[in-house]
Amino acid sequence: MENALLILIITISISTVLNVFLKKFDIPTVIGYVLAGFAISSIFHFAEDSKEMLSHLAEFGIVFLMFTIGLEFSVNHLKNMKQEVFVYGMLQVMLTGLLFTLLGSMVFGLDTKSAIVVGFALSLSSTAIVLKILNENNQIHSGYGRNTLGILLFQDLAVIPILLMVSFFTSESQSVSVLLLGTLGSAIVVFLVLFLIGKYLLEHFFRWVMSTGSEEIFLVAVLLIVMGASFLAHVFGFTYSLGAFIAGMTIAETKFRYRIETDLIPFRDILLGVFFVTIGMLIDWHSLINYVDIILGLLVGVMLIKGVLIFGILYFFVQKRTALKTALALFQVGEFSLAIFSLARTNDLISDELNQIMIITIVLSMILTPFVLKNIKKLADL
Repeated sequence: MENALLILIITISISTVLNVFLKKFDIPTVIGYVLAGFAISSIFHFAEDSKEMLSHLAEFGIVFLMFTIGLEFSVNHLKNMKQEVFVYGMLQVMLTGLLFTLLGSMVFGLDTKSAIVVGFALSLSSTAIVLKILNENNQIHSGYGRNTLGILLFQDLAVIPILLMVSFFTSESQSVSVLLLGTLGSAIVVFLVLFLIGKYLLEHFFRWVMSTGSEEIFLVAVLLIVMGASFLAHVFGFTYSLGAFIAGMTIAETKFRYRIETDLIPFRDILLGVFFVTIGMLIDWHSLINYVDIILGLLVGVMLIKGVLIFGILYFFVQKRTALKTALALFQVGEFSLAIFSLARTNDLISDELNQIMIITIVLSMILTPFVLKNIKKLADL
């Protein structure tokens, strides 16, 4: 407990000082949090259980982010985004994943299973950073904002089959068909339960809570809904954030959505800050020095290939400028890729060396993202 409290105090102290300094140069707070995490992991040596506690806490930053995004998009709104989610999103994940798989196998000599895992992990972008900045800039409802959100939502869904792929490659007991049927059944249950609760119970539940006249009880009730939906999704093998997003969409149909959004923003931003700190903690400076040439080459190559491919896919569907801005928003690799690489390493699908190189490459791509999104109009003009 003392270690956990100490790591929190040190984390908050370094993050605060760094962000106050960086804000004077108009550098996004995301960068300050990542640098704080890197400083903490390089200078202090905390026990693994303390770091794990921090990462569990940080995970709820993405949960609250996805919940507040869900509040912006009701079920009807999502129906209107079918093309962005299921056409643009599916094409992006499949084509990017297959291209990186081929490159991994043919250029870098990875075996087929490792190449598939690495390839599809690299197809994912950063939901946490991209949606946070789009929200701050009020661009989530713009043309490229809709495309970006649609693709990110499909990527969030794609995390489940990618993680299942790792299980397929290492499982010796269950067949592929059993795992697929189990996942499909789980998906139907999660969507049905959350949709039915949202449609028939939530409005009455919030009216009952509001009858107390207590702001505190209302906030606790909202937290219960967010965490309950996240836990339900997790129990059935999905990401916490997917459950939170569905819960947000169901609440978007009620008259309480604006009040809930206002109440939750402070929780979301604080926990997202902790999440970015844990991202910075993943950087091992020894690997950064030893493999700096490989990491920089991969960083430029991955971002360039991914950006060009996204632009190429959208070129046939939307205006060129919108396609370019979407490509610039999604050129990085995201936080869910880190989870996939962690699982792949645990199951010996990739080596420690490759894992660390990929982690640093991903984190650097995430660090560059806020600067690109901040100047996306100027870059598109150029």
